[in-house]
Amino acid sequence: MNEARTCLVTGATGYVGGRLAPRLLERGHRVRALARTPSKLSDAPWTNDSRAEVVKGDLSDRDSLLAAFRGVDVVYHLVHSMSNDADFAAEERRSAENVVAAAQACGVSRIVYLGGLHPEGTDLSEHLASRAEVGDILIDSSIETVALQAGTLIGSGSASFELIRHLTERLPAMTTPRWVSNKIQPIAASDALYYLVEAATAEVPESRTWDIGGPDVLEYGDMMQVYAQVAGLRPRTMVVLPFLTPSVASRWVRLVTPIRGKIARPLIESLECDAVCRNRDIDSIIPRPPGGLTPYRRAVAETLSRAERGSEAATWANANADTPAAEPIPTDPDWAGEEVFESTSATVQNGTPDDIWDSLERRGRVIAEKQPEFLRVQVSENSRGNGFVEYALRDLGQKPARTEVTTTCRFFPHGVVGLAYWRLGWPLRKLGVPAVDPFH
Repeated sequence: MNEARTCLVTGATGYVGGRLAPRLLERGHRVRALARTPSKLSDAPWTNDSRAEVVKGDLSDRDSLLAAFRGVDVVYHLVHSMSNDADFAAEERRSAENVVAAAQACGVSRIVYLGGLHPEGTDLSEHLASRAEVGDILIDSSIETVALQAGTLIGSGSASFELIRHLTERLPAMTTPRWVSNKIQPIAASDALYYLVEAATAEVPESRTWDIGGPDVLEYGDMMQVYAQVAGLRPRTMVVLPFLTPSVASRWVRLVTPIRGKIARPLIESLECDAVCRNRDIDSIIPRPPGGLTPYRRAVAETLSRAERGSEAATWANANADTPAAEPIPTDPDWAGEEVFESTSATVQNGTPDDIWDSLERRGRVIAEKQPEFLRVQVSENSRGNGFVEYALRDLGQKPARTEVTTTCRFFPHGVVGLAYWRLGWPLRKLGVPAVDPFH
């Protein structure tokens, strides 16, 4: 099963689907992206590939799926509601049933699903139970189904990871529910995407679930402590309050992080149980990623690497299959990703780009350069955060020589101290006080 497939991706504007589509194309497959609002993908560069198309469709509308599923070999079902509506589970069930009906009618040969790791024989949160039920509906259909089950995906934009990021960054000390001691087996986003791509063609003995996870099993609290170490923060103090309910905890998360309450609550409820692989049966059908599974610490470091480079977030002008899975892309929610404060200005200076290059280069440690057009230097690195200045130079072709210099300043704060330094120091920076200016 190594030949190219026509793969339909539901949830192509979401976290996983938006990263999966270009990787399927890179692997040689054809991609049909299903979206309720196709215009959200109009600027995505992978949609310009002759093997890619975006079609309008809604999982609640079976007729729209019949049109979209024609000629498809593999359907990736990657949509899961984070709604708190009373009937969300029923909606998820109907969507899964519509996917099965359309796939059967159109001769789809395989469904690939991404669900959540969970223990057997225990009460699950509504959202985890719904994801498990959707997996069962797909597996019980007449269509061959590969139902992958993963825990916390480590990468910018992953809601579960963003919860870890924001809590750790913003709270040097925190009260936590008892689930802070629960066991989690996180997986790097790049590894999860690898398994999803391979699932299109892997030889499988039957329709069933397959657990996927990274090499580490940690307590949730330890995941936050490792994040703090990698991010250069002090160890976090955690006080466990056993009576802290998911409802109260979600309100607390909404108060101290940018994550919306309707997303925070299902995330927190899902942490009420362990999320650990029960077996490594997946190794019998899909070999481990080249280079092996990514350790949690390295996955966090890859996610935070942008703060070490000082680079801009990926835009649709440069986002593609080569964009690291751990880094943000334009379809990620606005609350995702590391906090960065950025400002841009432009000036015109006397001389050619080469004439003024040396003076700019002396401003800090060179991080990236393409002389004489582009230069990025790091101008500050301390407990408050990292400051970078980026210069884009354009010769105006005048005599005497004149050069337009576009300057972009970026500050990546470290934790709550860095946030306070930036926000509270704003009035003094306006007055030119160098002590509160990371770019001085």
